[in-house]
Amino acid sequence: MVAQIKPYLAALLQKKLREEGRGLYDYRKVEIEVNPLASSAGSARVKIGGTEVLVGVKLDVGKPFPDTPNEGVLIGNAELVPMASPDFEPGPPKPESIEIARVIDRGIRESHTIDMQKMVIKEGEKVWMVNFDVYPMNHDGNLLDAGALGAVVALMNARFPKYDEKTERVKYTELTKDKLPMTEIPIMTTFGKLAGTIFVDPTKREGDVMDTRLSITTLESGKASSMQKGGFGTFTKDEVLQMFDLAVETGKEMRKLISK
Repeated sequence: MVAQIKPYLAALLQKKLREEGRGLYDYRKVEIEVNPLASSAGSARVKIGGTEVLVGVKLDVGKPFPDTPNEGVLIGNAELVPMASPDFEPGPPKPESIEIARVIDRGIRESHTIDMQKMVIKEGEKVWMVNFDVYPMNHDGNLLDAGALGAVVALMNARFPKYDEKTERVKYTELTKDKLPMTEIPIMTTFGKLAGTIFVDPTKREGDVMDTRLSITTLESGKASSMQKGGFGTFTKDEVLQMFDLAVETGKEMRKLISK
């Protein structure tokens, strides 16, 4: 099947066309729902075309990492379940789920959007631990951007649960009005390349056959917090610079959508 799809999609892309009629640099329709999960400190549902993800945030108290005793902890996870795609199988995390979690985590972590020094309860002993979990509900390509957008929105809307310092217990069901100390809105934009043509927001069919991939996380300042390449193909310097400029513009549009 892949052998049949690849030349068809490549021929379309070389004519600057996509299967669903959009341009090379057009995103599919993006929809965001804030806090659909009542049991989470913060959550988000994001749809990009036919792709849908849920992201939940849990805030807990634990020990800091030994090399950062004066900072809180951020941990990202992704769980690819069979109901999202027949390509996913139950069982231990597969390389794809690990990659998705790490790429999203890195884009957020390196943006320094959360002031981790403000997450310390007692230096070297107790800090707030921020866990976000990405759950694809339907996979039609570009889980990275959908998951990253969902993670950022969920984190922006997460509220701290009550913490009793005397008993050292977290009351998960009693949320305060306090939110995470966030200073940035990092936005990930993923590009694909097939037969020499670059395009944004690959669908699953495009993602299955594209030669290579580049995900760029940009900040409001116009700088990048992370870049992650996938696949075996290559990009030229000029192509990377072009994608960076496009990612900055995409970031601006996504932030406008979030602000609504």
